[in-house]
Amino acid sequence: MKPIIKLEDIHKTYQTGEVEVKAVRGVSLEIHPGEFVALMGASGSGKSTMMNTLGCLDRPTRGKYFLDEIDVSQLNRDELADIRNQKIGFVFQGFNLLSRTSALENVELPMLYTRQRLVGESLRQRALEALETVGLGDRADHSPNQLSGGQQQRVAIARALANRPALLLADEPTGNLDTRTSVEIMGVFQKLNDKGITIVMVTHELDVAQYTRRMIVMRDGKVVSDTPVARRLNAEEELHKVQQEQQAAQLAG
Repeated sequence: MKPIIKLEDIHKTYQTGEVEVKAVRGVSLEIHPGEFVALMGASGSGKSTMMNTLGCLDRPTRGKYFLDEIDVSQLNRDELADIRNQKIGFVFQGFNLLSRTSALENVELPMLYTRQRLVGESLRQRALEALETVGLGDRADHSPNQLSGGQQQRVAIARALANRPALLLADEPTGNLDTRTSVEIMGVFQKLNDKGITIVMVTHELDVAQYTRRMIVMRDGKVVSDTPVARRLNAEEELHKVQQEQQAAQLAG
């Protein structure tokens, strides 16, 4: 099986005044279709720069990046925008939903910018299918302020799925959520991955990374470990534990 992501000796250097900052130093790796990968590291490790590179938001100083067999390293700005829209779905910590539009309209938004733009009922149906995939088909007409934080993140995930991307990139997707809601969101990602969707998730939390299948740890711009998750957590089981602990705490209080 050919990799969906292939990095060959990727370097990224920033110039800050007279100082060169080497954010990524010679990273080579492959991620195959259907993988669920956690990209980890402390602040300054290079993981955010790596995520920007994978998301075609920034280009490497040196090296090659193949996304779904396309060499995106040398594409111009417009070509990168097309690749982002067609091949990649983004999920961010802050949800980034439009506050005055419904959940359905938020999910429809990225489909309005494709070359083969969907319209009318086709657009609505695709968006509704994405919401149903994350368990929010019955909240399609609700605006973000009528939804909980976890529901808003589900809408953001549905929006990321709308164009049926080859790759889903999630940047600290549980960072603004409480423990129970975080487990619920990781359950959504696990179900999506079980359906064959490739996911790369940046996180600094080891317990969140344990819901994935593979952990890549960066330090000082380099990959220092790349291992399968030894004891993978099951979100449904963990959610049951959290619910029991909360019930016990309520009874004790």
